[in-house]
Amino acid sequence: MIRHDSYDSAKLTFAYRREGKRSIVFKKISRRMFAQTLGASAAALSLPSAASALAPSAPAGDAPNGRHFPEGFLWGSATASYQVEGAVHEGGRGATVWDTFSHTPGKVHNGDTGDVADDFYHRYKQDIQLMKEMGLKACRFSVAWSRIFPTGTGSPNAAGVDFYNRLVDTLLAAGVQPYCTLYHWDLPQTLEDKGGWENRDTAKAFADYAAYTAGKLSDRVRHFMTMNEMRSFVEIGYGSGTHAPGKKLAPGPLAQLTHNVVLAHGMSVQSIRASTKAGTRVGIADNATATTPIIENEEHIAAARKAMREENAMFLSVILDGKYSEHYLKRLGADAPKFTAEELKTISSPMDFVGINIYTPLFVRADRSEKGYAVVPWTSTYPTMASPWLKIGPEALYWGPKLLADVWGVKEIYITENGASSADVLAPDGEIYDTDRTMYLRNYLMHLQRGITDGVPVKGYFLWSLLDNFEWADGYEKRFGITYVDFKTQKRTPKLSAKFYEEVIRQNRVV
Repeated sequence: MIRHDSYDSAKLTFAYRREGKRSIVFKKISRRMFAQTLGASAAALSLPSAASALAPSAPAGDAPNGRHFPEGFLWGSATASYQVEGAVHEGGRGATVWDTFSHTPGKVHNGDTGDVADDFYHRYKQDIQLMKEMGLKACRFSVAWSRIFPTGTGSPNAAGVDFYNRLVDTLLAAGVQPYCTLYHWDLPQTLEDKGGWENRDTAKAFADYAAYTAGKLSDRVRHFMTMNEMRSFVEIGYGSGTHAPGKKLAPGPLAQLTHNVVLAHGMSVQSIRASTKAGTRVGIADNATATTPIIENEEHIAAARKAMREENAMFLSVILDGKYSEHYLKRLGADAPKFTAEELKTISSPMDFVGINIYTPLFVRADRSEKGYAVVPWTSTYPTMASPWLKIGPEALYWGPKLLADVWGVKEIYITENGASSADVLAPDGEIYDTDRTMYLRNYLMHLQRGITDGVPVKGYFLWSLLDNFEWADGYEKRFGITYVDFKTQKRTPKLSAKFYEEVIRQNRVV
């Protein structure tokens, strides 16, 4: 099951979603259980709920009808540099922590690495054509920091800039809007050798890199995200040590490192604004814990609202509140991070939008504790997808963005990742009938549409992912793509879920 407490008892939520723990045994759910679980979720959409009663109405003339999404809703896919690009020794790219980690025996399933991955570096035109054929309107990609600055700082690498210029131009030529993430976990190894995110200087180096890169692309790219899933690369990379760089820090140093990361986010928001074209929009892609009421009544909804702020205290909450919660600091005690008022002001630099990556809920209930809520534990029989951490809970795609809007008043939200792993197998006719992923997507999208109907300001959805790819510590064992990739031949084969998503985009509705 997904752990909700890290090795130091700090709340970890679903940061372990790509941990790749091979000691966890995947318990397959039966077709009946899967249908009952998702069928109940879908059936709930037709019933009046306390949430609907409490939710604001959508603006007149803007509410989608039936299962439709608003006109102009942005449909896209998301990916990340190390997971797809390959070509790790080409174009002047420097080594990263994931190059080092994946080449360390025993760290990644089957000894897999991202050396070739999807060979996107050479095949991006082919893959963008796939996007165009599916009708995608946007692509969220990440820039490899070490392609721009091979050692993290110093002189920029022209070949790296040229690659991303070509990528952006090809996307635009295909009618696909580029959404750029500036950090998706591939820290230059040279910076890690100097302390990595434990070293506050890395925050300054990141802000400088972000400013330079965004400045080079902002004449064509309008949306930039500073970082992807801070909780994941912090707590799995430096807490449990099961992701790069594989460290296991004590609670105090880990809390200080966490502070350095959110400070780097704030510094980069400011540096991007100072170096880009007018109209550039800056945000983040965060795996905020999607606190979800176990029963949709007033008391449990109130508990979920409290939990939303507290469960995200060290990441999204401090960014949007400009302060750490009292309970978070009290819980850490002597291990709490050292910070200044000026740093908190920088961390909370205003953003134009917030992106959230949602895969699974954190169910909560009301109680009489100091926090005012309690986490509901998973049962041993709770259904999952192919990845044991991926508990099926379509309601998360309603409550995650809804509470983001309710608690902090965010006016522009994107679902920057949502998707599912599946045991994809080629059928005799050469097709991949990933019915479980298709059911997952359908039910999650129904709850997203429900939220938009209730007035939640979600403007777009980026499916994870277009292609099967390198899934961190899971290597190539877990497949998340809607396009099957034969990693020996690099042949791409759209799955049933790709045809489903294509039809969703074509009709702009849940199908």
